[in-house]
Amino acid sequence: MNPINRDTAHRLESLYQRINRREFVHPDPLEFLYAYESVRDREIVALIASSLAYGRVAQILASVRKILSAMGSSPADFLAEEAPDRLDTVLCGFKHRFATGAHIRDMLAGAGAIIDRDGSLYRGFLRGYRAADPTIVPALDRFCLRLSAAGDPGHLIPLPRRGSACKRMNLFLRWMVRSDAVDPGGWPGIPLSKLIVPLDVHMHRMALRLGLTRRNALDLATALEVTAGFSQWVPEDPVRYDFALTRLGIRSDMTVEDFL
Repeated sequence: MNPINRDTAHRLESLYQRINRREFVHPDPLEFLYAYESVRDREIVALIASSLAYGRVAQILASVRKILSAMGSSPADFLAEEAPDRLDTVLCGFKHRFATGAHIRDMLAGAGAIIDRDGSLYRGFLRGYRAADPTIVPALDRFCLRLSAAGDPGHLIPLPRRGSACKRMNLFLRWMVRSDAVDPGGWPGIPLSKLIVPLDVHMHRMALRLGLTRRNALDLATALEVTAGFSQWVPEDPVRYDFALTRLGIRSDMTVEDFL
């Protein structure tokens, strides 16, 4: 891993200032969070939207929209008030690539159980958080175990202990912990410095280009190495450039050569 030189650091910050704006969010499942002012609703929307954030973006948006439309104006109220069999009815026939309605049902059942016990997903996450942990990984592992306890959410809820990069869960945490022009936040008690870069193909390609890793595997070890690389420049917020950099691999009107 090469240290980030001053020129690269300047380019990254310039990219952040130019791209980290809501006008560049669409198409991205993150945009669903903006419609919910209540954190108790937003955290559920973030869980659903992040868990389905793989595959073609048009299908991602359609799948998330379908679930949220069925849950009404308040997803939190829906989970609190609807009987478990109502989830089966709502999700009957649902499919998003490898995810079935049963996977979504069991994930939401796990979320509902956490909310019933702790009052919110945030408080449930904090139950497993330890300030002494160097990163968010141990707390995320405990949280994922609880989300999986009510059934079988399948690949929607991976476990860090199995070496997964947990891209979608780290994306969920980025959305809920950070608060800026793009990330709406709502979970203030978790230090930004402990977040892990949501590692996918786009971010891995950028990390290789920036010399932050030489690893080819998209696993937890690589995600931690890439995060450590960004921490050389922004130790207080190593996930700061995630949105801006991944736009370069997603949007057809932006290229890496334009900015780096």
